[in-house]
Amino acid sequence: VQLQASGGGLVQAGDSLRLSCAASGRTFSSYAMGWFRQAPGKEREFVAAVSKSGDRTFYADSVKGRFTVSRDTARNMVHLQMNSLKLEDTAVYYCAADPVVVSTVSTSWGQGTLVTVSS
Repeated sequence: VQLQASGGGLVQAGDSLRLSCAASGRTFSSYAMGWFRQAPGKEREFVAAVSKSGDRTFYADSVKGRFTVSRDTARNMVHLQMNSLKLEDTAVYYCAADPVVVSTVSTSWGQGTLVTVSS
């Protein structure tokens, strides 16, 4: 599956932003989907994930209650709604797909979209 992330930008602390990831192929529903991020000088870290059916979601503690991940199977897309953004949310965000569980070793990645949160 090929992934194309979009929606990043420059926002102020407290603002909201919605990232989207478009997946190609007719097997979208066979993949768990997720979002990861990588800040400058840091390792890539897990942000959020959604199950193949969309009925289960998972979040990193740092974003729980602020971010919401969802998938639109009809449009082969996954979204990350980010509210109450903080300076520490600044990073390049990547979407990932995996037939089992998304992780940093998953093999399908989007190109990344930059989110910059300013004070």
